[in-house]
Amino acid sequence: QVQLAESGGGLVQAGGSLRLSCAASGRIIRLNDMGWYRQAPGAQRDLVALITSGGSTNYADSVKGRFTISRDNAKSTIYLQMNNLKPEDTAVYYCAADRVWWSGGFLNKVWGQGTQVTVSS
Repeated sequence: QVQLAESGGGLVQAGGSLRLSCAASGRIIRLNDMGWYRQAPGAQRDLVALITSGGSTNYADSVKGRFTISRDNAKSTIYLQMNNLKPEDTAVYYCAADRVWWSGGFLNKVWGQGTQVTVSS
């Protein structure tokens, strides 16, 4: 099977930085578009940043200029560099792959388990 595993979350003061990683495991052939989402308590899960298989990126307005998404296809990993963090960035951050091609076929919308990011003021 295929799994996505996030890491790098934690507690940071406002103005600080964190780097999240999301590694895909399994007999993966290809990862299509991938993204980072976040969900604060009592809120819906929102898209933070998206990166296509070709490397094009898109960001939520609230994080433009502060967050950078990247991917390493050889490692089946995506990253989210978060700078100048604000208390309103506090949430559980999830990575997701729109489609994963693996030796058993393909899977749509694969999610990781999430990692907590807490920004103190």
